Amino acid sequence: MNPRVTPFIHEPSSSLTYVVSEPDGDRCAVVDPVLDYDNQASRTSTRAADEVIAYIRQHLLKVEWILETHAHADRLSAAPYVKQHLGGRIGIGEHIVDVQKTWKSLLNLGDEFKADGSEFDHLFKDGEQFSIGTLSARVLYTPGHTKADATYVIGDTAFIGDTLFMTDYGAARADFPGGDARALYRSIQTLFALPPESRLFLCHDYLTPTRPSHRWETSVAEQREKNIHINAATTEDEFVKFRTERDKQLATPKLLFASVQINMRAGRLPPPEANGRSYLKIPIRQD
Repeated sequence: MNPRVTPFIHEPSSSLTYVVSEPDGDRCAVVDPVLDYDNQASRTSTRAADEVIAYIRQHLLKVEWILETHAHADRLSAAPYVKQHLGGRIGIGEHIVDVQKTWKSLLNLGDEFKADGSEFDHLFKDGEQFSIGTLSARVLYTPGHTKADATYVIGDTAFIGDTLFMTDYGAARADFPGGDARALYRSIQTLFALPPESRLFLCHDYLTPTRPSHRWETSVAEQREKNIHINAATTEDEFVKFRTERDKQLATPKLLFASVQINMRAGRLPPPEANGRSYLKIPIRQD
């Protein structure tokens, strides 16, 4: 049984949220919900999440899962907000614990941050199977972009996070703390091993000069044939060399520190301090 997939584009971050629902039922999952964030004003809003919630209510759907493909570095998660209004369980790959430990050290967080994944309702293991109503789903561990990337295969669809982009934009970077270009190559081979007709849904779509409108769906066959960074003929060493050299030229995402600190907490703000406000930490480099 194949799901019905409804995409929502978040223009400020060029990112996608999906409602994945039974073709003939009322059960659904929300994949990668976005919390709007004005970095300069340090202010959040729920416009994007409210659009998703309105759609789910309009179609009388019931949320069973809120699925995160990874701890995003360029968008904030609205998972707790969606759960508050619609219910459901927040799930992510079990290796989020590795991301939490890495960033706990980098940000010098205190004992109040346990780095044990307990902020999430469920930590998926590689190969684990679960259901969304009558839909069967399974989890593939696809690290490389981060240590915790997971792909959700639901019927003929796969929600692949940042592992790949549209074929004219290429593949994910692998230079974040815990990233690994060689692991990313092998994860992409895992995706390439899915049936050729499998529909791949992306976490981002960045426009190109020759493609001014967004796309968010591709296929295994299209990626294997046309991806400009990695295709069926690309060797592991070729990809690692290319990825390593290219990543050195890329700028740090503007929302990196805000995003990771919130997303590794399942979308929740850091605990309020004595004045009732939450604060984000930004390490200062002096080299």
